[in-house]
Amino acid sequence: MKKFLVLAILVSIFSCQKEKIQVDSIVINGNVYTVNGNFDKAEAFAIKDGKFLEIASSEILQEKYAADTIIDAQGKTIMPGFIDAHCHFYGLGMNVQQVNLTGTTSFEAVVKRVLDYQNNRQMPFIIGRGWDQNDWDDKVFPNKNLLDALFPDTPVALTRIDGHAMLCNQAALDLANITKDTKIDGGEIVIENGELTGVLIDNPMLLVESIFPKPTRDLQINGLLDAQKICKDLGLTTVSDAGLNRDEIELIDSLQQTGDLQMRVYAMISNTNENLNYYLSKGKIKTDKLNVQSVKVYADGALGSRGAALKAPYSDKENHFGAMVIGLQDFKNLATRIEAANFQMNTHAIGDSANRYVLETYNKALQGKSNKRWRVEHAQIITDNDFSYFKNENIIPSIQPTHATSDMYWAEDRLGAERIKGAYAYKTLLNISGKVALGTDFPVEQVSPFLTFYAAVSRQDVSGFPDKGFNMQDGLTREETLKGMTIWAAYSNFEEDEKGSIEAGKFADFIILDRDIMTVDVHQVPTTKVEQTYIDGISQ
Repeated sequence: MKKFLVLAILVSIFSCQKEKIQVDSIVINGNVYTVNGNFDKAEAFAIKDGKFLEIASSEILQEKYAADTIIDAQGKTIMPGFIDAHCHFYGLGMNVQQVNLTGTTSFEAVVKRVLDYQNNRQMPFIIGRGWDQNDWDDKVFPNKNLLDALFPDTPVALTRIDGHAMLCNQAALDLANITKDTKIDGGEIVIENGELTGVLIDNPMLLVESIFPKPTRDLQINGLLDAQKICKDLGLTTVSDAGLNRDEIELIDSLQQTGDLQMRVYAMISNTNENLNYYLSKGKIKTDKLNVQSVKVYADGALGSRGAALKAPYSDKENHFGAMVIGLQDFKNLATRIEAANFQMNTHAIGDSANRYVLETYNKALQGKSNKRWRVEHAQIITDNDFSYFKNENIIPSIQPTHATSDMYWAEDRLGAERIKGAYAYKTLLNISGKVALGTDFPVEQVSPFLTFYAAVSRQDVSGFPDKGFNMQDGLTREETLKGMTIWAAYSNFEEDEKGSIEAGKFADFIILDRDIMTVDVHQVPTTKVEQTYIDGISQ
């Protein structure tokens, strides 16, 4: 009898083992932030075919599933892969191939980097980006004189960090046929004492950019792969690239198809006739890695270069209002065309005048519509009760918290004590709209999502300045910030059903961190390390 009992137990054990469901991997013993509807915590999840299959306890999953790989998280924090809702992924990659001027503290430091770059590369056209005169002791715009002396025959074009101003030497200006008499709407060719300074603001930059040497395909591929590594190392699994041309989108798609590019890309097409004619007639493009259904439009310039369009003059420049970079009727017509094609419109708007016009146009174009999710990129300065426009469920603020902590040193000088109250007002925007999509705008800002998180919550720079935070009434909670970097960012891309949280059926995009950014001292967040990034459940 005892033999039969033992045999029955053995048969039962083997039978149970055979009944286990085969999966690709199980992650156990984690401190998992699912970012689901209830913001539940979890301990473990199973993955099959690149998607989350089930979220439960470690014990239950190990009893239920047989896995090729078991990952013991040893109590470490796990979150959905971060989504940067507004960045320039392709631009980051190309910047790595050019002169990096980020962090320069003087014009002399800018020139030294250009010299070092050219000594190593011997390029026929020197292109760079990243300078910011607001970080220099002398905060006025530079001029081209020194570049003219050092590079009399080699064109030099150095773009400001925000992408809305450019310093060119005379060789570049000549090549672009820019003179003191050149006229172009939507920006400024800066002239002092009757002479060109070499500084171009907004639309005049296009004249120089049009003569840039076309990058080779190999250079573009290297740039995209470099950008991918930078982003993966920081826990990004999806990037929303705010402005791409057809050839760039098709290159990204081809690299994704071959498996070289694992990064998921929400591609906003740049507002050019060629792009619009092709994509609006072709219709939306959607794969597991690529999503093309939106148009990136510029309404005005940037605050740092005084190109943002304001209702009243700049506080630090008499009778200067900035400028729209698109005609008002052109913008209305474009909105009508984009809506008719059932595409999303994502408009860069910094100044309060630009925001008012964009919001008014959106509201009229979307009247009677639903689920359009048109985005105001930056929504940086709002005045005169214009926040109320965001009550429209069709409109989403897409904001970048590090802009606040980068600009806070000089923003009030530009705007004055009253207007600054409606600037970088992230909590106000959230309270009215119900959701905010968070990004970085890299390479204008640094790539790190942890700096985004820190800036949103603490409203301080990494040194802890200012002590009580910058306009802390508009800081976000940690939970709100994490949602803005995951599920709300996914929503702004029409992708909340496939990513942005750790839930069954969604892509198994997740990251393992070396600390819990939801509970540690907030000042430790910027130095957080990503121990592993997973896309489709595969370690990157």
